[in-house]
Amino acid sequence: MKQNLTIGFLFVLILALPFVFRKEQPVIRNPDVTVVVITPHPESIRQEFARGFVQWYRERTGLTARVDYRVIGGTGEIARFLNSEYLNSFRLHWERDLGRRWTRVVQDAAQDHRIELPADPALDTEAQAARRAYLASNASSGIDVFFGGGVYDFSMQARRGNLVDGGLFDLHPDWFMPTAEPGQMPPAIPGIFAGERFFDDQGRWYGAVLSSYGIIFNRDSLSRLGIEREPEQWVDLMDPRFFGEIALCDPTKSGSMTQAFEMIIQQQMQLRLNELLAEHPDASEADFEAQAVADGWMRGMQIIQIISANARYFTDTSQKPNIDVAAGDSAAGMSIDFFGRFQQESILERSGSDRFGINIPIGGTTISADPIGLLRGAPNRDVAVAFLEFVLSHEGQKLWNFRVGTPGGPTIFPLRRTPIRPSVFDPQYTELRSDPTINPFIDAKDFRYRAEWTSPLFSEIRTLIRVCFIDVRNELVAAWGAILRAREEGRTEDAERAFALFSDLSLISHQQTVEYIQPRRRSSRLEEVRISRDLSRTMRAQYIEARRIAEGRRS
Repeated sequence: MKQNLTIGFLFVLILALPFVFRKEQPVIRNPDVTVVVITPHPESIRQEFARGFVQWYRERTGLTARVDYRVIGGTGEIARFLNSEYLNSFRLHWERDLGRRWTRVVQDAAQDHRIELPADPALDTEAQAARRAYLASNASSGIDVFFGGGVYDFSMQARRGNLVDGGLFDLHPDWFMPTAEPGQMPPAIPGIFAGERFFDDQGRWYGAVLSSYGIIFNRDSLSRLGIEREPEQWVDLMDPRFFGEIALCDPTKSGSMTQAFEMIIQQQMQLRLNELLAEHPDASEADFEAQAVADGWMRGMQIIQIISANARYFTDTSQKPNIDVAAGDSAAGMSIDFFGRFQQESILERSGSDRFGINIPIGGTTISADPIGLLRGAPNRDVAVAFLEFVLSHEGQKLWNFRVGTPGGPTIFPLRRTPIRPSVFDPQYTELRSDPTINPFIDAKDFRYRAEWTSPLFSEIRTLIRVCFIDVRNELVAAWGAILRAREEGRTEDAERAFALFSDLSLISHQQTVEYIQPRRRSSRLEEVRISRDLSRTMRAQYIEARRIAEGRRS
């Protein structure tokens, strides 16, 4: 009986600990204004920016503001939610206010950015009339601001018409400039930097902070696996000793993780171009660019395939790989830089342990913007614009990387992120920053993002990873495991025959993707489902056959 009481007490204590040690959160009662923000950002960012904005807004207006966050998942889930909410809102406007009949044509056309509008509305087709009405409408999702995610998803929301001009170009024209060269400090936020876009030309979204992608790892786990050198490049995650030890986030749930996989492909394209130019010193980039893109695409996909085969899981949550690697449940993983840095600092602060590390692959990652934008039909437009203004202001930008407790810095959480405003990298702030040696405007000289190489296929990248590596994960892992066992047992011929079939990704070559897969996917939702099914079916059969060969079984 006494033992049962002790167990019961410990169980209650474990449940209570998070509440006992929880830091008190400010409660805004009877606010004068409210801004509704949908975001994939973690609690640390949400709290610090809510607290900072409330103070900033009160100092300027004398009013009390409240930030009402809506958290429904990653950027992908947010995009789907917004698309649905706006379509429902527009349907109400179309039928009730305009008195028109809702049809499938209207439904498909409202958010279709590919529809071109004639100068004279009288010449509109039904689809063009729907698109014109949507762009002129005050359709609303009930939310004011979209804060955080990838440029691709924000660009798509802007093209659909769900994001509108936030007005910051007019309010603060000195904050922005057209372009800047890597290796030099720009005086303002550049629109184009190292091949990446940092804000939308029409002001529909603005980069709020910068991100890169890195490899996270647990030094204790590396020692357990007999891996002496820390992983520094993406290809290091192909090491067979990482089998079942890699933590990954599902790219279909996270635009940021899709971009991390895109970086693997971009790096391989650039490396292949360098090889070709070294072999032909008198040639120009234009002579071999197409070949480098095709070859690099295949190399990149094959690297992603092996990393996927080494994976312990694909999670829906971007933070989970960092937590599991920190705990030693996984030896390594892929992560956005700031998640890794935050986890690293958290462990050091709590226990003084340096078991958790993060390396940014040199020449293997871009510096990309993490945007913020004003949503169409924002119910609280004025305060929403003020929230955008705060996030991009000098005061707001300090929160991203100043140390906790420093003047202008966060009060509870070290965010460990890279500001987008060059002014925050002024030498006078070096001692106040959490990462004083990091300066993206200088460091970016090691990598230049070539949008024309992979950006048109961004959606296809996430889809191909899903249907060829995630949906058929059981068969993929079983085949890879069989190949590794055959190698260990010295059955070299079986292993190599199996691996040749396993790694044959000609079905999703660059040419196949551009000429066949992309057109079919984008022709209709039904065709997208069909081609995804066909690809998964073929790859599953291929992995099953590769496993059979590796195990030496007769057909």
